Amino acid sequence: MRALAALAALALGAPVSAEPMYVIEQLVVNLMSAPEGGERIATLKSGERVELLEKSGELAHVRLAGGKDGWLRASYLMAEEPLRLQLSQRDAEVAQLKQQLAEIEERLHSASAAPPAPLHPATAAAPTEEAAASAAPALFSAGEGVPSPRLWPWTLAAGIAGLGLGFALGALLLDRHIRRKYGGLRIY
Repeated sequence: MRALAALAALALGAPVSAEPMYVIEQLVVNLMSAPEGGERIATLKSGERVELLEKSGELAHVRLAGGKDGWLRASYLMAEEPLRLQLSQRDAEVAQLKQQLAEIEERLHSASAAPPAPLHPATAAAPTEEAAASAAPALFSAGEGVPSPRLWPWTLAAGIAGLGLGFALGALLLDRHIRRKYGGLRIY
């Protein structure tokens, strides 16, 4: 049935469905007026989109965007978009995403700059700037007039001692394993 419809379309001169194709990378291709010995009617560059009308052996009959049709080698065509076009599309997507990110960051910045709205205006008391400034240092110190303990030297010493102890235990276990494997001999 499908073949009959295609044959009827050809007989009536209806345009055949065309498959989009692209000229392969790094080429300038001549489009010829006939499959064999025709004259050059156009020059195609890499990435140009053409519509594949038919394929005859190594040759392909294509139509340009302007409506011209001609013949070229089928090996000069590929179905995927060229990398250059894909890259330009991805660059546009990245630019759009960067713009959206900048808008979101701006909204976040403006929302964080505004003071939070109280949950219930009658019960919420607004904190003063002095209270907020005095609360932050209290989190990181032992209090006013009390020296903060210096924990980092003890933490560093404990870490070094732990590494040394782990190294010593590992060496002893390895020595024990090697002696068992080789009948009590040290092989190192």
